[in-house]
Amino acid sequence: MSELLRAPAELKYAEELDWLESIDDGPKPFAWRLSPKMVRLFILGSERADGLDRPVAQKWFGDRSFVERSIVTLASDRGLLLIGDPGTGKSWLAELLSAAISRNSTLVVQGTAGTTEDHIKYSWNVSMVIAKGQSRESMIPSPIMTAMEAGAIGRFEELTRSTSDVQDALISILSEKYISVPELAGDDSGNIVFAKPGFSVIATANSRDRGVNDLSSALKRRFNFVRIPVVTNKKSEAEIVRFRTEELLRRHQIELDVPPTLLDVLLQSFADLRASAAAAGSDDEKLESALSTAEQIGVLEDAILHGNFFGERALTAHTLASSLVGSLARRDPEDLAILNKYLHGVVEPRSKEEEGGSWAEFLEGGRDAIATLS
Repeated sequence: MSELLRAPAELKYAEELDWLESIDDGPKPFAWRLSPKMVRLFILGSERADGLDRPVAQKWFGDRSFVERSIVTLASDRGLLLIGDPGTGKSWLAELLSAAISRNSTLVVQGTAGTTEDHIKYSWNVSMVIAKGQSRESMIPSPIMTAMEAGAIGRFEELTRSTSDVQDALISILSEKYISVPELAGDDSGNIVFAKPGFSVIATANSRDRGVNDLSSALKRRFNFVRIPVVTNKKSEAEIVRFRTEELLRRHQIELDVPPTLLDVLLQSFADLRASAAAAGSDDEKLESALSTAEQIGVLEDAILHGNFFGERALTAHTLASSLVGSLARRDPEDLAILNKYLHGVVEPRSKEEEGGSWAEFLEGGRDAIATLS
């Protein structure tokens, strides 16, 4: 696993999942590897009241009701649709659920404009078809079909990014729980692939993609919706940022403490920019960035790596501001003007009140970055 750039959750937490499975005496739906209570514990972490011999770290930060509703949906064999703004942790929650339930989170279809029905159902090994004809051996199952045959969880990322006819290919799979293969009508192995107990689909959708390829009412009826809101609680957001940053530091073997004052500066700057975006009268007056927690983590990671490789091996407010401007200024001149207005209207008065602290250095770093990009 140490040689993988990014290990899936079932490998990353393999030892913990093995241990949870060994002590799990709760009822398990279908062929689930863990009981619903243990799935929730794996994702949300343990508490003292759980009475476990060892702690289980929290891996997803959000309202426990969202996790519980997701687990109940999958236990009922209905499809689960996680919907929310970018960076709210939809894909990470889907991966953790799949890892805990099936010990395989890699059966994924990525929705794009180029996704076809073959990506959902099956395709063919052309050379084998030429040599031996169409058969189960020459058929290439999709990740969804593989999940059906294994009684596992299949995932569909960015469902609304795929076209309507591709989306509709899911309707019969979610309803009838089988895929018909007409090309194998005369094959002794059968021309229908049935889903085994435990199969379900977790799909994610970006709420900002509304109107791109809206789901049909027929497909909506086959999903239970769980809406994941943007994290606005500073304490929760700080926990998420710390959790992800610690992972980055371990991966790069960087020994560095993130000063609490700089983390507060990052959290407050995103809160300020979100408030400004909410009050904006038009799209030109708000940043193109969604200002999500994921983007906040990206800003901090960029600043840490820059400081480690090219600075004094320390995180500074100047580097943090430079990273923020570089990450959020996607349109020129609109985003640069918005960030410049924020620095002069909010950060500058705050830096004067603080008299030369982190905000003053943050202001200087932001101005330098904007001057470079202008």
